[in-house]
Amino acid sequence: MAASKPVEAAVIAAAAPSSGSGVGGGGTAGPGTGGLPRWQLALAVGAPLLLGAGAVYLWSRQQRPREDGGRGDAGGLKRNSERKTPEGRASPAPGGGHPEGPGAHLDMNSLDRAQAAKNKGNKYFKAGKYEQAIQCYTEAISLCPTEKNVDLSTFYQNRAAAFEQLQKWKEVAQDCTKAVELNPKYVKALFRRAKAHEKLDNKKECLEDVTAVCILEGFQNQQSMLLADKVLKLLGKEKAKEKYKNREPLMPSPQFIKSYFSSFTDDIISQPMLKGEKSDEDKDKEGEALEVKENSGYLKAKQYMEEENYDKIISECSKEIDSEGKYMAEALLLRATFYLLIGNANAAKPDLDKVISLKEANVKLRANALIKRGSMYMQQQQPLLSTQDFNMAADIDPQNADVYHHRGQLKILLDQVEEAVADFDECIRLRPESALAQAQKCFALYRQAYTGNNSSQIQAAMKGFEEVIKKFPRCAEGYALYAQALTDQQQFGKADEMYDKCIDLEPDNATTYVHKGLLQLQWKQDLDRGLELISKAIEIDNKCDFAYETMGTIEVQRGNMEKAIDMFNKAINLAKSEMEMAHLYSLCDAAHAQIEVAKKYGLKPPTL
Repeated sequence: MAASKPVEAAVIAAAAPSSGSGVGGGGTAGPGTGGLPRWQLALAVGAPLLLGAGAVYLWSRQQRPREDGGRGDAGGLKRNSERKTPEGRASPAPGGGHPEGPGAHLDMNSLDRAQAAKNKGNKYFKAGKYEQAIQCYTEAISLCPTEKNVDLSTFYQNRAAAFEQLQKWKEVAQDCTKAVELNPKYVKALFRRAKAHEKLDNKKECLEDVTAVCILEGFQNQQSMLLADKVLKLLGKEKAKEKYKNREPLMPSPQFIKSYFSSFTDDIISQPMLKGEKSDEDKDKEGEALEVKENSGYLKAKQYMEEENYDKIISECSKEIDSEGKYMAEALLLRATFYLLIGNANAAKPDLDKVISLKEANVKLRANALIKRGSMYMQQQQPLLSTQDFNMAADIDPQNADVYHHRGQLKILLDQVEEAVADFDECIRLRPESALAQAQKCFALYRQAYTGNNSSQIQAAMKGFEEVIKKFPRCAEGYALYAQALTDQQQFGKADEMYDKCIDLEPDNATTYVHKGLLQLQWKQDLDRGLELISKAIEIDNKCDFAYETMGTIEVQRGNMEKAIDMFNKAINLAKSEMEMAHLYSLCDAAHAQIEVAKKYGLKPPTL
């Protein structure tokens, strides 16, 4: 899968618009990334992104492996080979058949006798007689002159192959280590040891070995790439589970929060306070903090929302809930929303469950809770539960445009493009002024045409984008999605203009600067300008983990692993979900592995 850029995922899956800041700016992305959110992209692509496989998400190109896997016989096997067979011929050595009987080897030198023992071992191996093969390889090792490093390494590797068939993983690792000590760039031995480490649950050692293999093979062998992907995911999940459990909740930036709430129009809790909720005295105060008319924790929380004093909202909502006040349902939903925003889904779910179960509550509150719980399920990779919640929301509040808008984004993530278009159409029918839904409908149609390689439909979708930005010139989302489509079509200059329009409309949107920076790399290979724009994103929003992650990825491609690790660690501390954190740990672990491989073997992947 080629990718022209990393894709930000929504904090609550597809709930936030894709022009939002940080990780949570968007539920969708351009077809160049398959339209996946970043957490899903990490699972789909994994190690090829992380280990330096041709700057996958910095450049719009995909390395295509040669039929022989990019290497000759000495470097490895074909790209999907199982690497099960031992090395060397099973046929007799030059000069005749295998010697038999006492004294038969007297006229052969030590290396010839070692080769003959190895060849005999190969015959036993192919016959499935692994114990006998091991005996022959052991004889070859004992006979081989110690200065014959290459031959000796082959004998150890062959014996490791036989041990592997007997599932004696410790012995496999030991023999491969001997082989690598004698021949440090021995791909077969490194890969076999990586597999043994995997079986022994030595994930760090497995990752280092398979990283070396990937670099030696030029990232052309699918088998080693898949193992790298697998172990990176496992390491990432393990570390994220521990870290996320003990993390301090972190409120996103004000721009991110406003962007998130702007994706809802039928969300009661995000609406401005009504006049009746403020005191007459407050109405006359210009520029001073308002005080709510009632002694209500929920209304106080709403006041803090208007003041962008977000850190106090959860505690005020808790006061309303504990007192079982008039606005308890609203307070539960508002508290759940901010729990989701700070990345505490475990705390959010009971509140959402309760709102959904309150039959007497306003139907729009219940529908909004279902949308948010459904989006949470999608981020947790539970698409069936997610779909159920969105469908229930549509059943209880069929005139709620938000349901169709957010369900349309869910359908895009599930590659159900026709259903996504139908949902966007229903949203537009209910809310004709919805620029966001119209822009995302264009994107869905474009993606369908792009993946189907239908040039006439692509042109129709591009024309649709032009109509949307003409009709809604203040909709930053329209320009952002159009820019992604233009980038896919390699119309880089026009894409750059669209990102400039986004910046004019939303100058504090850090994500747009990151996308524009990545465009400079793809378009002009202008590394300095790209880094300047991404640095600007961090200056605007120092909580934009998307910017730190992207910066780290660029540093990996430049070979600056220590700096990359620093960027990834900053992104980890800002991650809003355990899954997001696992992906970032995978990036970080890949960089660490490259440092170790460079120290041990002097191997480095190509750099920018």
